[in-house]
Amino acid sequence: MQSLRTAAWGGRGRTNFPTMDDRMTMPVGFPDAMLASLMLGQGAWLMSWWKALLFIAPFVLWGKIVSAIFDKHAARFHLNRRRWNAGHIYAGLAALLLGLGVPAMAGIGGIAGFLVGFAIVLVVLGTDIAVYPIIANKDERVPEAHRVNLLDFSQFKERRQAKAEAKKAGRAELVIMQPDKQKLPVPDSDAPEFAVRLAAEKLFLDATAQRASRVDLMQTKEGFAVSHLIDTVRHAAGTLPGAEAMQAIDLWKTAGKLDLAERRKRQMAELKIDREGAVTPVRIVTMGGQAGIRFTMMFDPAAQVRRRADHLGLLDAQLAELRKITEEQQGVVLLTAPPGAGRTTLLYTVIKMHDAYTNNVQTVEIDIQDAIEGVKQNVFDPTKEGAEFDKLVRSILRRDPQVVGVAELDAATAAEIVRADHERTRTYPLLKVDGAMNALKTWMAAVEDSDKAAKCLHGVVAGKLIRKLCDNCRQAYKPAPDMLKKLGLPPDKVGELFRKGGKVLIKNKEEVCPVCHGLGYAGVTGVYEVFAIGEEERQLAASNNLQGLRAELRKKQLPTIQQVALRRAVEGVTSIEEVMRVTAEAPPAKPTPQQEGAKTV
Repeated sequence: MQSLRTAAWGGRGRTNFPTMDDRMTMPVGFPDAMLASLMLGQGAWLMSWWKALLFIAPFVLWGKIVSAIFDKHAARFHLNRRRWNAGHIYAGLAALLLGLGVPAMAGIGGIAGFLVGFAIVLVVLGTDIAVYPIIANKDERVPEAHRVNLLDFSQFKERRQAKAEAKKAGRAELVIMQPDKQKLPVPDSDAPEFAVRLAAEKLFLDATAQRASRVDLMQTKEGFAVSHLIDTVRHAAGTLPGAEAMQAIDLWKTAGKLDLAERRKRQMAELKIDREGAVTPVRIVTMGGQAGIRFTMMFDPAAQVRRRADHLGLLDAQLAELRKITEEQQGVVLLTAPPGAGRTTLLYTVIKMHDAYTNNVQTVEIDIQDAIEGVKQNVFDPTKEGAEFDKLVRSILRRDPQVVGVAELDAATAAEIVRADHERTRTYPLLKVDGAMNALKTWMAAVEDSDKAAKCLHGVVAGKLIRKLCDNCRQAYKPAPDMLKKLGLPPDKVGELFRKGGKVLIKNKEEVCPVCHGLGYAGVTGVYEVFAIGEEERQLAASNNLQGLRAELRKKQLPTIQQVALRRAVEGVTSIEEVMRVTAEAPPAKPTPQQEGAKTV
C-alpha cells in the first residue's frame, strides 16, 4: 500500500504514475470499490493541467447557474427547493463519475479519452440545466414575467445597452417605445424633468409588481386616486397630488404623441415598454368628464382577450354544446357577461370558432381589443357626424355575411338584427347582463316583439370570471355539513374545501406570499351557462312564458353558472367566498343611452 501511495503521488525516487504492474501487487482481498476508485483516478491523473482546467470549467458554470439562478428561483416561488438541490447534486456527481469512469472502463486513453469524458460531462450537466426551466416554468406558482429563460441570448446585448443608457441618464428603469417605434428620451438625472419620469415609471412598476392588468388615475378633490385592477377586482393604490399626477399623465401622453392641451376628448395610444428585455404592450387612454380627468394604462390588452374555446373554463358537456351551436350557422345566439367579466373574450372566442377563410366573418365594434385573423373588424366611430350604430350594423348585414358579431346592442340595433336573413347569417349580439335568463329577457325587451325576438333565437351563452386560489398559499379546511347542505353539496362526498391564504411560512416565519402578494388569489377562469335554443324553447319565448322556458332549459341537464362555480370550489380551484361574490344576483340591466352615441343593453 505504501508503494502504491508513493507511486501515485510522486514519492521518493518515483515520478511516474502507477502502471498495471503496480496494481497487480495489491493484496488478493483488496476491495473492488477501491479498485474502481483507482481506475477512475487513473483517468484523472493521465490529464495534463490544461485538460484539468477544461474539465473543471463546465462544473464552474453549472454551479453558478444552479446557485445564483435556480436555487434562488426555487426558494422565491416555493418549488421544493431541497428536492431540486438534491437533484442538482446527484447530476453533478453523475457527471463527474461518468466523465472520469466511462473512458477508463472503455479503455480509451489520451486525447480521445479526455474528449469522451468531457462530452459526457457537458451532456449530463446540460441536461440538468435544461430540465429545471422546463418543469419550473409550467408551475402555476411562477408568474409569466418570472419564468426562467437561459437560452434567449439575443436579449443580453440589449439589456446591457439599456442599463448603460439608464446609468448615464439616471436611474430610469424603463425604455418607453412610442407609437412610431422611437424611444422616449430620458432626461438627465439632475434635470427637474427626471423626477417626473420616475413618477410616471412608478405607475407602471407598482402595477405590474402586483400583477395588475390595468392602472387607473381618477381625479378627486384631494388629487388623483390610483387603483389597480387585479384579477377583475379593483384595489386602491394610494393617492397622488394633483400637480404630480398631471405631470406624470402628460409624460405618458407625450410618449403616445397625444394632444397635451386636450383634456376632455377621449384619446388613445399604443406603446411598448421594455424592462430589462421584457417587452409589454401598453394602451393608454385619457379623457375628461364631469368628475374630472381619468387616465388609464392597460397592460397587453390583446393577450387578455385571447383564449381558445377549450381554455375558457367550460365543462366538457358545455364545450360540446357550444361547438354544436357554432356548427349551425343560422339565426341569433346571444352572448352575455357583465362589464369587466370576460365579455370581449367570449365574443372573440366564439367568432374564432368559425372558419374565417371559408366564411365571410365580420364584427362591429367600438374598440377593437385584438386583431382576429381573417375576420373583418368594422369600427364604429361615434364622433363622426351622423354616426349611428344600428345603421352600420344594417349595412353589414345587407352584404350577406355568414357570421357577424355585434359588440353593442340597443333597441334600434336589435330591430335590424331580427330583420336579417337568418337562414344565411349567424349573428352574435353581445349583451352586458348577468346570466342566460337575464340575457333572454333583455333581448325580448329590446326587440319589443316576443314573436320576432323568439323566431330567430338559436342559443344563449352567458359567462363570468372567477378568481383562482393561489396554489402557493391556499389553506385547506373541513367544511361544516350545514354549510354544504345550504350550498347543495353532498356532505359525504366533500371532505375538504380551500380558502384564500395570502401568507406562507419561510424558515418558520410567516411572510406575505410572493406569488399572489398577499391577496390569496392568482389568475382567473371562466364559469358559464351554454344552452342551445330549439323549437320548443322558441315557442315558450314567443308566448313570453319565461318560467316555462327556464324549466325547459333545466331539462337539458346542463349546469348553471352557480353550479359550475361550486364545482370549481370543490375541485380546489376557487373558494366558497369567491363563489358567493361572483354569483350574487344583480338586477337585470335596462337599455340605457351610451355616451358615445349608441344605446346599449
